[in-house]
Formats: sequence, C-alpha cells, structure tokens
Amino acid sequence: MHQYRHVLVQMRLGETDRQIARSGLMGRRKAAQLRRQAAALGWLDLARPLPASEVLAAQLRPGAPRPQATSQVEPFAADVRRWREDGCQGTTIHQALVRKHGFTGSYSAVRRFLQGLAPVEPSATTVLEFAPGDAAQIDFGRGPRITDAHSGERFSTWIFTMVLAWSRYLYAELVRDQSVPTWLACHQHAFEFFGGVPQRLIIDNPKCAVTRACYYDPAVQRSYADLAEGYGCRLAPLPVAAPQMKGRIEAAVKYVKRSFVPLRDLRSLGDGNRQLRAWLVGPAGNRTHGTTRQRPLTRFLETERYLLQPLPPRRVEALEWAQVKVPSDAHVQFAQCRYSVPWQLVGQRLWLCAGATTVRLFRDGELLALHPRLSRPGDRATVDEHLPPAALAYKRHDAAWCTSQARQIGPACTALLETLCADRVLDNLRAAQGIIRLASSYGPSRLEAACARANAFATPRYRTVKTILDKGADLQPGPGAVVPLGPTYTGQGRFCRD
Repeated sequence: MHQYRHVLVQMRLGETDRQIARSGLMGRRKAAQLRRQAAALGWLDLARPLPASEVLAAQLRPGAPRPQATSQVEPFAADVRRWREDGCQGTTIHQALVRKHGFTGSYSAVRRFLQGLAPVEPSATTVLEFAPGDAAQIDFGRGPRITDAHSGERFSTWIFTMVLAWSRYLYAELVRDQSVPTWLACHQHAFEFFGGVPQRLIIDNPKCAVTRACYYDPAVQRSYADLAEGYGCRLAPLPVAAPQMKGRIEAAVKYVKRSFVPLRDLRSLGDGNRQLRAWLVGPAGNRTHGTTRQRPLTRFLETERYLLQPLPPRRVEALEWAQVKVPSDAHVQFAQCRYSVPWQLVGQRLWLCAGATTVRLFRDGELLALHPRLSRPGDRATVDEHLPPAALAYKRHDAAWCTSQARQIGPACTALLETLCADRVLDNLRAAQGIIRLASSYGPSRLEAACARANAFATPRYRTVKTILDKGADLQPGPGAVVPLGPTYTGQGRFCRD
C-alpha cells in the first residue's frame, strides 16, 4: 500500500504514466489502470485527502489470477506433496517421479510446482544453554582416507570429537573404527586433554555406547557405564534422530572436516593425530567463535577449566564387558582368543570382563575364572582344574608319568611300557595309561606277572595284558618253565591204554 500511495501522490502532482514508469514504481499499463480506478473514486481530487491504507487495500484488492496451463506434475500432486513434507528436495522428487511414474517433464516443471505450493510450516526451536563445566557433546564423523607411508596400506578413518558445551573448546582424534575399546580410550584421552571431566556427557546412540535406544529408558553399554562411574560423570543419551539437540557437536564435526582435513598430507594415523593435536591448540582454539564471538581456548583457560571435575588420582581402567556362552570345550572366546571356565558350566551364559592385563568371568556376580589377557589371535589360556576328569587325566598322565609308575611296579612292566611308547606309528599314551590303571584292579604283583608273560610272547599290547589278567594266565607257569608231574594213574579206565 505504501507503493500505491506513492504513485497516487505523483498522479495528483500531475506526472504522466510514462514518468511514473521511469521512476520504477509501476509499469505504464498498471499505472493507467490505477489512474482510471482512482479517477472514478475521486482520489485524484486535490481538494480531498488521500484515503487511509485500509481503504486502499479494500479497493485495490487483486482480482482473480490469470488462467495458467496445467502443470505436468499435477497427476502426481499427492505424492509430491507427501515427499515435500518428508523433507525431500526438488531434484530427489524429480528423480523419483521419473523412476516410479515414468515422468517425462523437466526438473523446472517440478520446481515451479513446488514454488506454487503453500510453504511448509516451520518448526520452532530454542537455544540450549549450559553452565561452565556442565556438559560436553560427543560424536563421530567421517575422516580422511590415509595411506601409510611405511606399509603402503590405505585405510579409512573416523574423527572422534568432544566439545565443551560452554566454551566450545574441542578435542578430536583420528581412529580406525568405532569399537567399544576405541570409544572408551578416546574418552580417556579427551579428559586428559582438558585436564578435567564435565558433569554430563551428551551422546547420540552409537552401538559402542548405547545398546538400546529409547526416548524414556535407554540402555547403556556396561563398559561405558563403568567408565562414566569411574570418572564421576553422568551419561545423557539423546532421542533417536534428534540432531538439533546436539547442535554444538554437529557444528564441531563439520568444522574439523572442513577446516582441518582438506589439503593435509597425513603419512600415518600417528602423524595425523600429531597434526590434529597441534591444530586443536592452535588455529581451532584461537579462532573467534561465530556464536560466542570469543576464542574457545581463552574461555576455557580463564573460566571452564577451573569448573571441571578433577581427574581421579589414577587413570580409570577401561573395562570391556561381554556376555558369552560356554561351548562344549569349556573355552569362551573373546577378541579371537579363548579362555577356559569350569567344565560344569557348558551351555550357560556368563559375563566376561576384560581389562588391560586380565580377563575375568562372572556368573551372578561370582568370580569363576581369572586369566591373563591374551593379545595374539588364536591363543588359548587353560586352567587344568577347569577340564573334565577324563581330559585332565589324559593331560597330566603323559608318557613320562606312565614310565615312572611302571618302575614302581617292576622291570617287566617298565620294559613293556618302554616298548609300547617307542612305537613310531601309533601314539599309545592311552594304552600306557590303561595298563598302569590295571594295577588298581588286579594289584601290582599280578600286573608285573602279566607284563612278563606278554613280553615272553612278544605282544606288548594293552589288550594282551588285560586278557592275561582276566583269564588268570598270569598265575600259570610261564613258557619254558619245568612243570612237576603228579602221581601216576593206576585205575581201570575204559579207554585207557595199557
């Protein structure tokens, strides 16, 4: 209406439509139309004042829109409106129309149709305020691909980032994965970098931190919960798909990716982290932040560092918890290594707690096994008492043990076992153990006699010794022995010879 009033004033001063068009306020045709309408309503009469803006708005209300051609997108209007409400951009909608409906129109047709739609109702947000030392926000971002200068290996990386919510001072580290050990170690490095611990850790829902994402009752990784308890801070997982609630870390990750990563020559993961650490305390810490209009490092050093919780006297051990099921061999697997548990627990589920140097296994809070932490994949840690009796006996009663037991029984038994164990084809350890075990059933003296008889017949086998003992042949004279004759028979047998 201000523009219309200005044009009417110029008309009342006697300016022509051409002069008004030259001023850029209105075209000649529209000015001529307005002049006719104003003359009919008496607005050009200098004796009368100009009408109020409300009267002008009521009289100059635009008429019906000009007829336009039907858009090619109109048959698919319902789908387009739904996709637009879901946040899809115009190019994505055009590609979907071509793919799903065989749309032949151009992207410009889609763009014009979207411009004609009513604007999407914007959602209102608010800025979250934090006190110094109150909270830190944490997230991962995609890092650069690095080619190791020594090995030639090319690998992908992730950027772990933690930003203090008040000062905006940040810590970042290049890592190769998002595993639980990496997540815990990065937290320890960040706390030591800041020289203190914030009261709350605001996190997204990565699997290394949250086992079940829920708006009201999220479940946190047991390892992460132990670390937070050790450092005296609380965990605050965010709802799913709520990036607007952690805007500081979202901006920090983008800043690291756009400011540090480009045009960097990273020769290895260690070299990349050394350059990143220097960049954090240099350009990143001394920049003027866009929101606070101050340097993050200055705000941190002057205020926030003194309001962080102090670090524990000793570094908190990052423990890894995992629930494992005991297989039939009574050795649970963790990090490609195997650890024994009592054989009576086969088929049960236990909690495994792995530290830097030890591995412990629990059931209902009771410690069942303790092992040194193994590092080489495929290694096995076994405690003899965890094995079943048969396996334990086989492991402990080796060939040397059997030979020592045979010496206590006698020379024949010793000679038989030495011959048995000297076989170059078969491993006769079980046979040797079985022969020694026969002494408990038949006695050492009978076993010695049976071994002597087996040696005399040159058959030093377990089956031979067992058969001799079962039939009592060890009680009979051996081969070549002189047997005394009994009294001569003098009876009258029917078939006896004379």
